[in-house]
Amino acid sequence: MIDTIFNFLAEHVSAYGAVFIVSMIPLIELRGSVIVGTACGLPWLNVLALSTLGNLLPIPFILIFGEKLLAWLKTLPMLARFTKWYEARLMSKSETIQKYAFYGLWIFVGIPLPGTGAWSGSLIAALLNVPPRKAFAAIACGVVTAGLIMTIGSRGVAGLIQLFL
Repeated sequence: MIDTIFNFLAEHVSAYGAVFIVSMIPLIELRGSVIVGTACGLPWLNVLALSTLGNLLPIPFILIFGEKLLAWLKTLPMLARFTKWYEARLMSKSETIQKYAFYGLWIFVGIPLPGTGAWSGSLIAALLNVPPRKAFAAIACGVVTAGLIMTIGSRGVAGLIQLFL
């Protein structure tokens, strides 16, 4: 699926534009855009910067409107079941985030695992009424952390050595 989206965007925009747009797509986010950008041979620093910026762009809107968005999605027959399941899954992780506050949100967003990321972190923060500035700072730290992990991971050991040469 990521291949199809990226190829379509690369044909109609550019490889850099595609990396930026893919990083804004929920559940794919920065994790997918770093892999795709690196696979296309784009310079790692450009990929990391565009992926980070693209992933952070929707976050303020999610922090402000996330709760209302989830409530609206629950009214749509086709999405209600998934939205309820997703909200329950997010809230199951809320205890850890509340316990560790800023660092809990940072770690949740920063560890590149399925179901974590800036979108999920923003929705949890919105549902838990975390102040938007505090939430954005923690999410931004998490996005940068995830970006570095994904960049190193997508480049492999040889790529890791090249990052510092």
